[in-house]
Amino acid sequence: MLTINSINKGIVIDHIKAGHGHYIYEMLDLDKADYSVALIMNASSNKMGRKDIIKIENVIDLDLRKLAFIDETITVNIIEDQKIIKKINVELPDVVEDIIQCKNPRCISTSERNIVHKFELIDKEEKLYKCAYCDQIFDMEE
Repeated sequence: MLTINSINKGIVIDHIKAGHGHYIYEMLDLDKADYSVALIMNASSNKMGRKDIIKIENVIDLDLRKLAFIDETITVNIIEDQKIIKKINVELPDVVEDIIQCKNPRCISTSERNIVHKFELIDKEEKLYKCAYCDQIFDMEE
């Protein structure tokens, strides 16, 4: 049996869809952290069957929009004295910037430097976003 100790102060990113934990780990540059980080993959879950969990023994700034874009089922737990003091449920953001890039080769965001890649949510159920510059559709499921 694998045992991961509780943390005194930090963040637990929970309810990550199985297999998505390493994307978040990389996005947050946790491989470069000088504090304890645990990436738990394929943990048993009554609610989800299998899930990933990230435990961070440090308080860091998280962009909840990026987390929600990767996986809207995530919950973020803020830990102090080994207790959850705040639980945050994320939701798909209405606008995402510099998370994905437009695939349209004629879009200004792909041809010009220093243009922020910006997408707007157009269908929450289907998880569809469109480029703010050229209206190219981005399907999160792809």
